[in-house]
Amino acid sequence: MAGFYQPAAIIRPLMIALRQVTFARAGRPLVIDASVQLHAGWKVGVVGANGCGKSSLFALLAGELHAESGNLEMPASWQIARVAQETPALPDSAIDFVLDGDTELRRIERELTEAEAKGDGEAIGHLHARYGEIGGYSAKARIAEVLHGLGFTDADFARPVADFSGGWRVRLNLARALSCRADLLLLDEPTNHLDLDAVFWLESWLKNTPATLLLISHDRDFLDAVVGQIISIDLQRLSLTSGGYSDYERARAARLANQQSAFEAQQREIAHLNSFIERFRAKATKARQAQSRIKMLERMETVAAAHVDSPFHFSFRQPNALPDPLLSIEKASAGYVDRKILDNLSMTLRPGCRIGLLGRNGAGKSTLIKLLAGAIAQQGGERKEAKALNIGYFAQHQLEQLRPDESPLQHLARLEPTTPEQELRDYIGGFDFRGDMATRAIEPFSGGEKSRLALALLIRTKPNLLLLDEPTNHLDLEMREALTFAMQDYEGGMVFVSHDRHLLRTCADELLLVADGKVTEFDGDLDDYAAWLASQRNAEKSPEPDVAAEKSERLQQRADAKANRQALLAQRRPLVKEIEQLEKKLAKWHEEKSTLEARFADPDFYAAVDRLKSEEMHRQAGLLGEQIDAAEMRWLEVHDALDLLPVID
Repeated sequence: MAGFYQPAAIIRPLMIALRQVTFARAGRPLVIDASVQLHAGWKVGVVGANGCGKSSLFALLAGELHAESGNLEMPASWQIARVAQETPALPDSAIDFVLDGDTELRRIERELTEAEAKGDGEAIGHLHARYGEIGGYSAKARIAEVLHGLGFTDADFARPVADFSGGWRVRLNLARALSCRADLLLLDEPTNHLDLDAVFWLESWLKNTPATLLLISHDRDFLDAVVGQIISIDLQRLSLTSGGYSDYERARAARLANQQSAFEAQQREIAHLNSFIERFRAKATKARQAQSRIKMLERMETVAAAHVDSPFHFSFRQPNALPDPLLSIEKASAGYVDRKILDNLSMTLRPGCRIGLLGRNGAGKSTLIKLLAGAIAQQGGERKEAKALNIGYFAQHQLEQLRPDESPLQHLARLEPTTPEQELRDYIGGFDFRGDMATRAIEPFSGGEKSRLALALLIRTKPNLLLLDEPTNHLDLEMREALTFAMQDYEGGMVFVSHDRHLLRTCADELLLVADGKVTEFDGDLDDYAAWLASQRNAEKSPEPDVAAEKSERLQQRADAKANRQALLAQRRPLVKEIEQLEKKLAKWHEEKSTLEARFADPDFYAAVDRLKSEEMHRQAGLLGEQIDAAEMRWLEVHDALDLLPVID
């Protein structure tokens, strides 16, 4: 797969190893005595309830958090890439922002500019050689592929970062992390703010990256497709299992079943021992046996009962009415001031309809949801609403409408001021807002907690038409599962957009494709949709030739050729120089050795010099012979190295 920096030779360090590691946050232990080994190149999913320590594990690996005890071993030379949590409103272009993530590439570009200004040919050659080694000449092409995959257009590349909304800045941060030449990639919920086509692309990219990957995700299909191992954090313990998330779930279910079976067997044994003790403790003849059984109980390691209860328990309340049809739209258009998104749209929504929307980024899925919700004005056509229509509309921007200084209970009480507080507490508790959480101001709440609250408020209104735009963003696996069950039991009409394939498969009876300004029935399943997306991308990769593009390509080829020639010169120059120096030395040494050998051959030589002088001159001749042999061997080696380099035209 294109889009990766591929070094000429990859030498992988052995592993990351945690040895009896304990780590904590704010003095609260998150993981105790963890020991695990992760081999280079592995792709590992990290799962566990919110707050269990998944993000803290990433901070530990990145050196931002120190272990309370134990040892963390990992290669010191590894480059680590993570997705930044914030993106300032920068004036930099999107493509430059992503390129800035490769610090070595940017450093070499700066040094090249300085070397060219000084006319330092040798430095220029060395820098161009290194630039080629790290894939600098193809960096923009690789980054363009990543940006396209995440939904950006060519026109977006030059736009300032400040022009993008918060969700699109998250995508830019993700693109920056993916484009780094990292050995270890730490991704925390990378599919948030992505739509389904971007999720499919990211899935393929991650499966092919040579980097070691640790991935936190609440999307079970995404985990199954990408990872080969699962790290789970539960009850302050860290464990590693092979396979994807489905394999982990099966292994966990079997383990819990065995644990429950062992618990029940132990409880029977304890009951039997207690019964014996109670019956015979007072009998002198049985006192010793009773004491023996008391000691058995004291030594027994208690097996805990298996516990898999979800903290979420809720369902959609019965709507006050279910008129048929709920909503009809005929020959309508929708869009914004500058452009039309959908045209000639006709839809009839009835109780019990379960419609999932598919379509590429920007095709108009969210626009359709807004049109159905009445959040944007309909352009032309006819709209008929049932008198008892009660729309429940959920979108991520609605989280901003929550009041940060109010608690979940206060939000609910504003909707139903006459309802007893205990009833409201019971309801909000089904969304895991219990105890202090129910009365605490929501300003510091996480994105997942705010999404849960927004869903709780929506469900409480008893809607008979449910319109959901990415309802699972920020929600963990257990909350997603609870929402899935609630949607399956819902009796009203339902239209939703989601990148969660599990939710689409289990809750949608009908799939509609939004494409080219039209809404049509999609005849197929999600696998067919993935194939359709792939065909669309392939078609886009084969555009008609463009004269300007061809000219730009020729100019780039010339620049690359010049840079390659300079890099080659930088490699040849020291070899040629060494050959010249060796040849000068060899000529001198051969002349000196020949002079000595001529004197040795003269019969009068031994009569003219004494024995010590003769021995010194023979030693000198021997040393010259050794120097000549070594220099000739080196001369051959350098010539061989020079012959391996391409000839410069």
